[in-house]
Amino acid sequence: MQIADFLGLLHPVVAVIFVFPLIGIVVNFAWQTRQRRLQTLAGAKSKIPPVVGSEHRKIGEWLTGAIVGLVLLGLVYPIGKNILKKQLWTTAPFQVVFIVLLFAATTASLVLLYQAREKKWRGIFATLTGMGLVILGCQDGVYRLTNQWYWSHYYIGMTAALLMIFSLAIVQDIYQDKSNRWRTIHTILNCIALLLFVGQGLTGTRDLLEIPLSWQEPYIYTCDFANKTCPTPNPQTPK
Repeated sequence: MQIADFLGLLHPVVAVIFVFPLIGIVVNFAWQTRQRRLQTLAGAKSKIPPVVGSEHRKIGEWLTGAIVGLVLLGLVYPIGKNILKKQLWTTAPFQVVFIVLLFAATTASLVLLYQAREKKWRGIFATLTGMGLVILGCQDGVYRLTNQWYWSHYYIGMTAALLMIFSLAIVQDIYQDKSNRWRTIHTILNCIALLLFVGQGLTGTRDLLEIPLSWQEPYIYTCDFANKTCPTPNPQTPK
């Protein structure tokens, strides 16, 4: 493996070591929070400590930031690789500057989303963060597998990230809404996101098998992926 291939492993390594454990912790706290609420509404004394609710919110906010960061990490590698391969800094310098500024703007929008308190600004910064991810994901070099979008690691991951951004934007509404409408929406969307994260584990493993190493690319990309055939190499003449 070359250095470029090791850099390509940063995205799955961070996902396995940091993000997926956070998902487990958040799900555990979410379950405990719901059980405590149901027990309290039934008039019973719950043995679950009250702190689980605040812990669920805090670690859930960490999870959103971790997922957006993971998506950016997964995008910066193929986009950067494409820039270096095609030497875009000389042929299309404005495109390179735009991409760099877009990475910075997306990160800044996420930071401002954490700081925003008014509903209007939360909506604006959540929209800008989501737009930044989508526009970056449309850049050349990203392995999207569009013809099989229904089990594409890119599309599933992007959908999950957008759901998490939306969940972060409505956190304050959940606590202010006495009708529990936003809480119900939050629960449904995050159950969907949890299923998408399971899909990410499956499709991410598959993509590690499908994406070739740097030195294999010249041969692999001559294959016919539709018919699943590759050109037969010329046999070497014995000396």
